[in-house]
Amino acid sequence: MLISTAYAQGAGLFDSSSAMIQFLPLVLIFVVFYFLLIRPQQRKQKDHRGMLEALRRGDRVVTGGGIIGTVNKVVGNEEVEIDIAQGVRVRVVRSTITSVVAKPDPAAAREAVKEKEAAAKPDKASPTG
Repeated sequence: MLISTAYAQGAGLFDSSSAMIQFLPLVLIFVVFYFLLIRPQQRKQKDHRGMLEALRRGDRVVTGGGIIGTVNKVVGNEEVEIDIAQGVRVRVVRSTITSVVAKPDPAAAREAVKEKEAAAKPDKASPTG
C-alpha cells in the first residue's frame, strides 16, 4: 500500500539522558556569556568604583561630557570640584568622571613647594650694597 508502518522511538520526554543533552547547549551558552560578558563588566565596574574612591586633589580627570580638568577639592562622597580653566571651577558628581588622565607625583609636588618657598624667601647672604 501507500502508507508505511511508523515505529515509535520510545519515551523521549521521560528519558533523562536525552533531556540532559537538550539542555547542554543552553548551559554552555550561559557559561560562555558569563565569562565573556558578565564577569569582565563586573570587573570593569569594580575598577571604576575604586578609581572614583581614590580621587585626590591634583588628579587630572575627564568627565562624561569630555571636559578635562584638575581636581581642586573633594567636596564629599558624591561631589568633586574641578578646575577646568584658570579661575573656572566646576562642581561635578563623582560618577560622571570617566577616567583619571594623570596622577601627580608626590615627590615632584614636594620639590615644587620647596622651590616656591625658596623663591619667596629673600636671599640673606647677598650684599645689598
